[in-house]
Amino acid sequence: MEREQAEHGYTVHELAALSGCTVRTLHHYDELGLVRAQRAANGYRRYGPAEVDRLQQVLLYRECDMPLADIGRLLDDPAFDARDALAGHLRELHARKERLDGLIASVEKTLACMEGSTSMEDQEKFEAFKQGLVDENERRYGEEVRERWGDDAADASNAKLMGMSVEQYRRTQELEQGVKDALQAAIEAGDPAGEDALRAADLHRQWLCAFWKDGTYSKAAHRGIAEMYVADDRFRAYYEVVAPGAAEFLRDAIRAYCA
Repeated sequence: MEREQAEHGYTVHELAALSGCTVRTLHHYDELGLVRAQRAANGYRRYGPAEVDRLQQVLLYRECDMPLADIGRLLDDPAFDARDALAGHLRELHARKERLDGLIASVEKTLACMEGSTSMEDQEKFEAFKQGLVDENERRYGEEVRERWGDDAADASNAKLMGMSVEQYRRTQELEQGVKDALQAAIEAGDPAGEDALRAADLHRQWLCAFWKDGTYSKAAHRGIAEMYVADDRFRAYYEVVAPGAAEFLRDAIRAYCA
């Protein structure tokens, strides 16, 4: 019965019941061109196998918090590969499951500690949260990092983050804010080779070294990172919060620092 219905298509109400979406959501997706319904002879919406598969992809990407406009561009890209996309979804789900398992274990142990049946080191209290940061970095930047610098560098960086003490991690946050503060002062001074600019570049070096494998820092790698900040819209947007043109200014400051 279900196979026969799938072959003949679903009405909007049937697909809403099947997928868990509201009818209003399906209408919205149709209007956006995200999941376009076919039209039956009577003018009613009808969803065939292709539309059902596309709706599944949309919902999976929504679970990853991707904006609808980005999902549409991705699915409409001639190079889009549904199998590769599904494999990516699976990796994302496994990462989420591992993070949730870690959080559950942390909460369970915290409760046991409160009840006096066990003890908990300060380091343990933050393991799940650090694992979450590693998982998020892998999701957003992992593929690019591994292609550019290799698996060893990526794995070493993840291991270094996981091994940080609370104080060490707090220090990385202080360095990150210090870079922004020095960069803002340098932009106000207007000299990418000035004292504030060089201080921003040095703080940035310290921040990188906190995550990179010991002994792997080089001026060439530092300059390469700075160029990536300008070329990649994700990093550019991060520094644009400091001031317009901040990514380019930081790149120029790092060039001067590494000269």
